[in-house]
Amino acid sequence: MTKSETKVKKMRDYNKMGYLFVLPFVVVFLIFSVYPVLRTLYLSFTNYRGFGEATWTGFSNYIRVFQDKFFWKALWNTVRIWIVNIVLQLGLAFLLTIVFSDIKYKIKGLGIFRAIYFLPNLIAATSVSFMFKTLLDWRYGSFNQIISAVYKLFGATYNPVNWLGTSATAGTTIAVINAWMWFGNSFIMLMAGVQGISKDYFEAAAIDGAGRWTVFGKITLPLLKPILLYVAITSLIGGLQMFDMPFLMTDKASASYESVQTAVMYLYKFGFETGTTQVGYASAIAYILFDIILIVSIVQFKLFNKKED
Repeated sequence: MTKSETKVKKMRDYNKMGYLFVLPFVVVFLIFSVYPVLRTLYLSFTNYRGFGEATWTGFSNYIRVFQDKFFWKALWNTVRIWIVNIVLQLGLAFLLTIVFSDIKYKIKGLGIFRAIYFLPNLIAATSVSFMFKTLLDWRYGSFNQIISAVYKLFGATYNPVNWLGTSATAGTTIAVINAWMWFGNSFIMLMAGVQGISKDYFEAAAIDGAGRWTVFGKITLPLLKPILLYVAITSLIGGLQMFDMPFLMTDKASASYESVQTAVMYLYKFGFETGTTQVGYASAIAYILFDIILIVSIVQFKLFNKKED
């Protein structure tokens, strides 16, 4: 065997070893990721109820979803909470980015601030939900008691607000808590984007006498568009999948439940709750949600790219 043939044989052996290394991942991926997706697609065309045999029903589940006003109400709840969340989240992240990136302020200890702001993002949503559910309890929660103490200082009387128990406040309260959890993550990404911009732009703007807001509007903001696109799309995908926080923080018997019932909570109702289990219908809802997220993400992507042009 010549040297070149020996080299080719060794390369083939290396390739075989590579396939063996990735084989466990491929097997696990096929079993736990690909198979559930395909199985859900199949079930969405059946009347499967979680037990017994699945009977093929064609597009009946999808037609039912489009005619189900409660699903669209749940989807609107999801979008409404997400909009309030993303406006607050990006607004606060932008404000901090402007302050920390302004050379006039020269704020030190940026790493410490970033760690503090990112900290809520490390806490599990279930822990955050139970913590705020306790703090916002309208009878015994600390939040109402602090506000009541402030009112007393001015000789006024405060009527405790049931933040999570009324339709008027529950959705906004959950959106604010979500913004508190995620603004640190957005702030870090925006700061990373700002630090990636060449200082030459800012120095040239300073020489030309450009003001702070002119620099932000003409230099910083346009160059941050790729980061903003990423934040907006990932936030939208996460927002449309919102489940744990509204599910854990609101009582099903409370007046606010219908106003914070998200699309995934509605899916959960038919997929897993005893008495209403209709796995086929829940699967169709899952695929409708997937299509909505895909379409909105593509639209967002096109809009940002169009503005860049």
